[in-house]
Amino acid sequence: MSNNRKEGKTTVVEKTVRSGISFGSALAMVISYTAWHSIGWAIFHGLLSWVYVIYYALVH
Repeated sequence: MSNNRKEGKTTVVEKTVRSGISFGSALAMVISYTAWHSIGWAIFHGLLSWVYVIYYALVH
């Protein structure tokens, strides 16, 4: 495989990971705000990202 193809795949993976992290943070903040009605908790849970989303899914 040529170096250009490897770099292209790496770029796609990096963008996908960033998008997943961004989506996880947004989802965590929406779930948190809906459940707790607190901007502070929403920010905190947004920092936890997918950890809070998975926790919420398992507990509720």
